[in-house]
Amino acid sequence: MGLLEDPDKGEVKLFGRAVNGLSDYEKSELRLHGIGFVFQFFNLIPSLTVLENIELPLALAGIGKKERRRRAYELLDYFGLKSLVERFPETLSGGERQRTAIIRALANSPKIILADEPTSSLDDENSQRLMELLCKINRERKVTVILTTTDLYERLPSDRDFMMKEGRLFEL
Repeated sequence: MGLLEDPDKGEVKLFGRAVNGLSDYEKSELRLHGIGFVFQFFNLIPSLTVLENIELPLALAGIGKKERRRRAYELLDYFGLKSLVERFPETLSGGERQRTAIIRALANSPKIILADEPTSSLDDENSQRLMELLCKINRERKVTVILTTTDLYERLPSDRDFMMKEGRLFEL
């Protein structure tokens, strides 16, 4: 779904467009402008500040420095993390790192956020806070959030739940 792997069979459509056979460049463009990724282990760049980590996808999209800063500060303010702008990832708590990763995923105003096990390295309190944040993003910013988990007992705040078993997708 994130266009990182080609399907073994079948056809994949994203945003109403068949993506099988797209060039690497075309896939990169779709990811950059349509999909925000939130990884299990944050994937923040350690040598960049929180602000620079958030600005990175904007720079890759060719957004000028002034507009990058404006968007990054707007998102940091919206999520109450403006005080972290000059900090580096290793100085942040797990919850702050994951929220920074979510803000970075939102930087280019994607239509979809793919969140891979986003609570796996968080304590219960930060896991709950993260789930509330993803709900807020879905509700207020109208972004589809697709979340994976291997914990079948985790309470997911979703409209629809699916389970994949042996390569088949089942709606619960």
